[in-house]
Amino acid sequence: MELHRVVVTGMGVLTPIGNDVDSMWEAMKQGKSGAADITAFDTSLFKTHFACEVKGFNVDELLDRKEARKMDRFSQFAVWTAKQALMDSGLDLDKENRERIGSIWASGMGGLTSLEVDCMDYAKGDGTPRFSPFYIPKAIINMGAGHISLVLGLKGINYGVASACSSSGHAIASAFDAIRLGRADVIFSGGSDADVTYSGIGGFNSMHALSTRNDSPATASRPFSKSRDGFVLGEGAACLILEEYEHAIKRGAKIYAELVGAGMNADAHHMTAPDPEGLGAARVMMEAINDAGITPDQVDYINTHGTSTPLGDICEIKAIQNVWGEDAYRLNISSTKSMTGHMMGATGAVEAAATVLALRDGIVPPTINHEEGDEDENIDYRLNFTFNKAQKRDLRFALSNTFGFGGQNACLLFKKY
Repeated sequence: MELHRVVVTGMGVLTPIGNDVDSMWEAMKQGKSGAADITAFDTSLFKTHFACEVKGFNVDELLDRKEARKMDRFSQFAVWTAKQALMDSGLDLDKENRERIGSIWASGMGGLTSLEVDCMDYAKGDGTPRFSPFYIPKAIINMGAGHISLVLGLKGINYGVASACSSSGHAIASAFDAIRLGRADVIFSGGSDADVTYSGIGGFNSMHALSTRNDSPATASRPFSKSRDGFVLGEGAACLILEEYEHAIKRGAKIYAELVGAGMNADAHHMTAPDPEGLGAARVMMEAINDAGITPDQVDYINTHGTSTPLGDICEIKAIQNVWGEDAYRLNISSTKSMTGHMMGATGAVEAAATVLALRDGIVPPTINHEEGDEDENIDYRLNFTFNKAQKRDLRFALSNTFGFGGQNACLLFKKY
């Protein structure tokens, strides 16, 4: 069968470096860090005292108060970015067939805040099981998609995706497939997470996964640098409106970029560590390239998973060199996590948005916090990591990588429109 083309016609974001697309993109181009001391709770007993928190998100000003109190913070993020994307897209839902419009939404952790609050209240009480009637619907991962559907009246495909850090990469890939197979005209897709909580910081600290650079939070996320000591936990959301190409053209839509390929696979190696040779990462990038019907030499930029962990960064670079060989030195490579932190289930969507903007404007966002002399002997620094400053470049195709615990990998391939 002939597959439908899929384009991006609207975007909304909520990130530690900007609460809308324009402010986030400007901060990325300038290389600004969103990391700072945590304000949500007392961190004095934790190993890590900082994170990349969303700033200035006043839910009472942005969403209906009665409805918002039924949502966990991750669902509030989802609904707000979906509303942003709708406004950006110019879609008039009253003129559309809502049965052909859906939402496929991701979260790595779901309603962690709600789980904490109710369980801590129970533990502090007299043993009587008093739980909020909203406890379960606030906590479950599918409710990001559910609330988007409820608020916007979308009656098409609707479900949640959970694959740890690669969750929103998988969600967007699934939305891509649904549209190109003709099952929907428009899908609101992306992801959200709000894991800067007691158990979020505590759990990742116990795994020794987080940076403990408490004296300099803004420089703590330093992908591909020798002194990296773990990732910086972030929170946020991003929504991409994926639309069938002819449907978009018919209504005169603004088109950011075309989504032309996706790859999804598994390392089958370890619960939390990546394959040491980056074999799964190499295969998933080739899957996306093959799906698009292009060749590796046509790709100009890779927005890497690039978490700033000792093992992960090396494995991803091995994967890139495995696929591109000597041609890898031609690529621009960068990790926007150096600015936003690692937003778990939201990270793939935020990075997909950054990749789309890079294609649109011909600007590669930087990998910040690299210092001269901070080179890891296991990393080939002949590669262009786009260190510290954005670079102008006419881009044709760009990849966005996301890799999750459980060895679950997703890769999205976008084409300049």
